[in-house]
Amino acid sequence: MENDDHPIGRVLSRREVLKFLGVASAAVLAGCAPAASQPTGVATPAPTTVPTQAAPATTAATLPSCIVRPEVTEGPYYVDEELNRSDIRSDPTTGTVKEGALLTLTFRVARITNGGCAPLEGTKVEIWHCDAAGVYSDVSDPGFNTVGQKFLRGYQATDANGQAAFVTIYPGWYSSRAVHIHFKVHHDTSAQSAVFTSQLFFDDSLSDKVFAQAPYASKGQRDTLNSTDRIYDHQLLLAVTQTDQGYAAMFDIGLQID
Repeated sequence: MENDDHPIGRVLSRREVLKFLGVASAAVLAGCAPAASQPTGVATPAPTTVPTQAAPATTAATLPSCIVRPEVTEGPYYVDEELNRSDIRSDPTTGTVKEGALLTLTFRVARITNGGCAPLEGTKVEIWHCDAAGVYSDVSDPGFNTVGQKFLRGYQATDANGQAAFVTIYPGWYSSRAVHIHFKVHHDTSAQSAVFTSQLFFDDSLSDKVFAQAPYASKGQRDTLNSTDRIYDHQLLLAVTQTDQGYAAMFDIGLQID
């Protein structure tokens, strides 16, 4: 498999991003840290839908300040599929569902304001990742050829609460990379367009627990932990909660628009 750890660019600081985009029209993606960000358990999802988590009771004015999240490499396996769906486990052509531990992943996208964060509606959140065997869909690689398949890829537009939710599986691993999920946040207006690209990471002890079971266990012992991954950043580490069906996580991102 092609090495996924060569950065396309480098992580930009908040100051560098503002300078690059221009203070008057800057669009900077950041992480927003509400007081209550732990996800709740979710019901077993329908094939193409996912329940939306309730919006936080606090208002934008009472939320704490937003913090900048780092942007990291896109990696070699991005494909612009334009798959608008919440449940990304299946291949849309064959209907075959990828096996693995159920993971409900919710992004909460906000606009950074002077008082905190306000929900941002209509922003496109896109994710993609490998299956339990470490294989990506719709790519040709020295270790596999999945061209034409589109499993574990999709996007959702944020709702009135700024949320975009996905049903997927806990990602597997492949050589030279820690366990991760790729994502992009696209924000478009008549005046400007901004795309933020980064990756989400998982606690190594949790990954060990998941990978000890089928269908992950047959792949053997992984060779890269977060501590030895060149791309890993603790600001991109997911807080994962176990549910009756599997696992759930929420990730907060703020978009600064001047």
